[in-house]
Amino acid sequence: MKADVLLGLQWGDEGKGKIVDVISPKYDIVARFQGGPNAGHTLEFDGLKHVLHIIPSGIFHEHIANIVGNGVVIDPIVYKQEIDALEKLGVNCTQHLFISKRAHLILPTHRLLDAASEAAKGSEKIGSTLRGIGPAYMDKTGRNGLRVGDIFQSDFRKKYHFLVAKHKQILDIYKYPHDLKELEEKWFTGIECVRKFQAIDSELYINEALANNKSVLAEGAQGSLLDIDFGSYPFVTSSNTICAGACTGLGVPPNKIGEVIGIFKAYCTRVGSGPFPTELNDATGEALRKAGNEFGSTTGRPRRCGWLDIPALRYAVMINGVTQLIMMKADVMDGLDEIKICTQYRIESGVGSSEFGEETNLPTPSSPLMDFLPYDVSSASLSPVYKEFKGWKTDLRKVNADHIPPALENYIHFIEQEIKVPVNIISVGPDRTQTINRSGVLV
Repeated sequence: MKADVLLGLQWGDEGKGKIVDVISPKYDIVARFQGGPNAGHTLEFDGLKHVLHIIPSGIFHEHIANIVGNGVVIDPIVYKQEIDALEKLGVNCTQHLFISKRAHLILPTHRLLDAASEAAKGSEKIGSTLRGIGPAYMDKTGRNGLRVGDIFQSDFRKKYHFLVAKHKQILDIYKYPHDLKELEEKWFTGIECVRKFQAIDSELYINEALANNKSVLAEGAQGSLLDIDFGSYPFVTSSNTICAGACTGLGVPPNKIGEVIGIFKAYCTRVGSGPFPTELNDATGEALRKAGNEFGSTTGRPRRCGWLDIPALRYAVMINGVTQLIMMKADVMDGLDEIKICTQYRIESGVGSSEFGEETNLPTPSSPLMDFLPYDVSSASLSPVYKEFKGWKTDLRKVNADHIPPALENYIHFIEQEIKVPVNIISVGPDRTQTINRSGVLV
C-alpha cells in the first residue's frame, strides 16, 4: 500500500480541511506532515463550523487514526484549546489521536521572538502569523529544539529553562519587552494535556501500517507557493509544504507515495506580504473577498484576491508530481459576468537576465512573455496576460455533476488542457455535502 498526499497548490487557504474531511472516510490513517498553529483548516457539516490548527482533519471520523507527524511544530497552548473544543462536541480524541515523539514544541519565547523579529523589520516585514513557527523551526535546524518525546524525560524542565535563557538573551538584543509568567503557566498546562495522549514513533507506525495494507492520507498545511525552498522567498513559511515534505515530515520513503491530490481555488488569494502577480486591487477583488469570506481562519486578516494564475499553478503541479486536481470555491464567482485566467506574464525588459534586452521601467507590448514561474516573482516586474471567459451566472450550490453549467465546464476544461492533470472534484460551498464529483470516484 502507498500513502496518498493532499496539499495546497497556491499561497494556502485553498480549502484542504474540507476535502480531507470529505475523502478521509476511505482512509485508515490521516497524518499532518508539516506546519503548526499557523494553519487553519475549516470544516463545515451538520450546521457545525470548526477550525483545526494542529490536529488532522480526519478527527471527526471515529474509525480513523489521526497522527501529528514529526514535521509539525506544536504549541501546547493551542493544542489544549483544540482538544477542549473538540471534547465539547463529543469527540473522543484520546482514542484515535497520536503525536510523534519527534515533533518539535513551540515555546512561549518562540512567540515572543517571532513578534520581536517581525517588529524589527518595520515596513519590510514578511507577514508572519506571530505564532512562533519560524523561531521553532530555527531551533529545530539549529539543534536546540525541544521535542514531544522530551516532555516524558526527567530533565525536561532543565532543557526548557536552558533554551528559554538563550531566547531571553536574543530578546534583550531586540530590546523587546516581555512578561513570560502568564504565557508559561498556560504553556505548562498545555504540556500536561499533551502528556495525556499517546506519543509514538510515527515513522514506524505509518510504515508498518502501509506494510499491512492500511490506507494513509498525508495532510499538508499552507500552500506550495509558501514552501521554504520553492515558494516566493522570503515571503514563505518555515517548512516544506510540497509533496517531498510528506516524506521527511512522516518518515515515508518516496517510493511509498501514491496519489498526489492538489487543491486550488478557482481564483487566487494570499494573506500578508509577498508578490501576487494577478492581485485585484479593485471592486472585483473586493467582491471576491466578500463572496468568498476571504479572511484568515487563523489570524482573521483579510486575504488579497486575484484571478487564477496558470504559470504558478503549473509550477506547483510540477514540483509536487500532482496526479489529480480539486478545484475549490467555484461558487464564489457565480455572480461574475466575466472571469479571467492569467496564462502568461509579460516581463519588464532587463529584469533577471540580459536576454530580455535593455532595461525599461514598464512592460510594453513587445516585452518578452513567460509561461513559467520565475526565480524572482516580484509583482513589479510581472504583468499578467489574461484569457477571458464568460461567467456561468448560476447558483452552483444548487447543481450536481449532471448539470454543471457549460461555462464552468469550459473554464475547467481550459485549466485541464493547460495543466495536463484532471480536475476530479469541484467544491461549490463550505459544507461537506456541497461537493461535485466529476470523475465518478471519490479520489
